[in-house]
Amino acid sequence: MSAAHVVMYSTSYCGYCMRARSLLERKGVAINEIKVDEDMREREIMMKRSGRRTVPQIFIGDRHVGGYDDLAALDRAGELDQLLASKS
Repeated sequence: MSAAHVVMYSTSYCGYCMRARSLLERKGVAINEIKVDEDMREREIMMKRSGRRTVPQIFIGDRHVGGYDDLAALDRAGELDQLLASKS
């Protein structure tokens, strides 16, 4: 049960986005998914917020987690559940 607000910038046909979505769904997390291929303004916002051009870009609360590899590394380290439980 997640208390943290999760935002994921993604595109429609992105394998890493699908993996990130799947991992977060397995954790029972509701994701506010923003499709940057449908709105170029959202891509610009994503790049300003994250400093990166690639998708996915994932934010948990105010923290920029990064992409799928970063998310999976947090999970392997046992830190993702704690981050998702925070009310940041």
